[in-house]
Amino acid sequence: MQLHHAKHHAAYVAGYNKAAEQLDAARGKGDTETVVSLQRAINFNGGGHVNHSIFWKNLAPISEGGGAPPEGPLAAAIDAQFGSLDALIAKFSAAGAGVQGSGWVWLGLNDRKKLAIVTTPNQDACVTTGHVPLLGVDVWEHAYYLQYKNVRPDYLKNIWKIINWKDVASRYTAAS
Repeated sequence: MQLHHAKHHAAYVAGYNKAAEQLDAARGKGDTETVVSLQRAINFNGGGHVNHSIFWKNLAPISEGGGAPPEGPLAAAIDAQFGSLDALIAKFSAAGAGVQGSGWVWLGLNDRKKLAIVTTPNQDACVTTGHVPLLGVDVWEHAYYLQYKNVRPDYLKNIWKIINWKDVASRYTAAS
């Protein structure tokens, strides 16, 4: 994860900053064609930064509570909507394993204040699906290849040992 943070996430930040600077210059010149052409870089790199910023906060070492099950209103909502935490984990992991190519799997809150599992391709942010992001897991190979090679299901099985449910619960409370 250190390489993931230091190299991959840093590249999204640098890419976004460069595209944002170019966007400001193009707007200043009234260069609509360039403004439009920069949207892809803004979305990709900006999404990469937003997604990873959530991802890092969604993780915690076991010694700091990572993997401890959720409590309170979030736990009640999970039980009500999925039947149990284990059922949520199974559905979430299956959705993540099913992402073709690169992307993300999310536990989000929809506009009816219901939990939902959604996936996004590439670096598309969860908000593009109309959901408030609560928990995001990166399923790009760069997230797990050093430890898990190309076996995404093993990564998804083990990521739960370091999920920071306190952060997820805080996001849930803020969005409810």
